[in-house]
Amino acid sequence: MEHALESLNRLRAGNKRYVNNERTEDALDYTSRRGDLIEGQNPFAIILGCSDSRVPAEIVFDQGLGDLFVIRVAGNIVAPSQVASVEFAAEKFGVQLVVVMGHTNCGAISATIDELKLPLKDRSVNMHAIVDRIRPSVETLLETDLVNKPDELLTAATRSNVRACVAHLQHGSKILEQLILQKGLAIVGAQYNIETGEVEFFDNPLDDQANQPVPHADE
Repeated sequence: MEHALESLNRLRAGNKRYVNNERTEDALDYTSRRGDLIEGQNPFAIILGCSDSRVPAEIVFDQGLGDLFVIRVAGNIVAPSQVASVEFAAEKFGVQLVVVMGHTNCGAISATIDELKLPLKDRSVNMHAIVDRIRPSVETLLETDLVNKPDELLTAATRSNVRACVAHLQHGSKILEQLILQKGLAIVGAQYNIETGEVEFFDNPLDDQANQPVPHADE
């Protein structure tokens, strides 16, 4: 079993390759990998990301078939089905790292800001289900000077939403709480920059371990 910090470093290295347009042959080897994965899978990280077509996690992190357990939903929100998916992968495959990844220019975040400024009565109930989960992370920001700075507001709202989603996973599931305490599961936040291709991990407790020896699963 791979330790969370090792998994995080693999993601960072893969994103660096992606940014530098240096994709590995292993990530592109679909044919042989497909055969190897018939009997099962062993992903090393869980990615809860946005459904935005510009942010495919496997490509962004230069990973191949079977490497990542990816959950995608508009606004990378955390609803019961997303929590259950994370619980399943963390328990079933022993994954040690969960990344909640937002991104710049997120339409779901923009829609939430617009809704808070001027509610749209004709918006679908389904859309409200997404907006209402993002709303608590955004509404307090509208009480600050950011309300007059649209670009900065969107950036702050995206990060605030990611932080709220991380907190929800950390404290909204007994299963995940136990895995954090007993198995070393780490849940971290990140933001993908659509313009540069770079993924920034922030408020990351694993960075405190960067200069410490990484324990192996058999220790």
